[in-house]
Amino acid sequence: MRAMAKTTCPVTRAQFVEKAEPLKIVINGSELIAEVKEFSTGSFGWYLNGKVLVPIDGKNVSVQVGMNMTVVGSKEAEK
Repeated sequence: MRAMAKTTCPVTRAQFVEKAEPLKIVINGSELIAEVKEFSTGSFGWYLNGKVLVPIDGKNVSVQVGMNMTVVGSKEAEK
């Protein structure tokens, strides 16, 4: 069985930090902003933490949202 090739990140860490922009994420019609982040693991991507309201049986329920979006291969990206 062949091992899958590791994905190489197409941008350097410096390019990401300089050029990446916050991302708008929409959950159930509520807009949240995922901020550009370098994670303590050495990888980079976007991070989002917030709350949205979700209706259930006519009542709004507050939902905590936590999201990490990591660029695949970024941990090994060129410094």
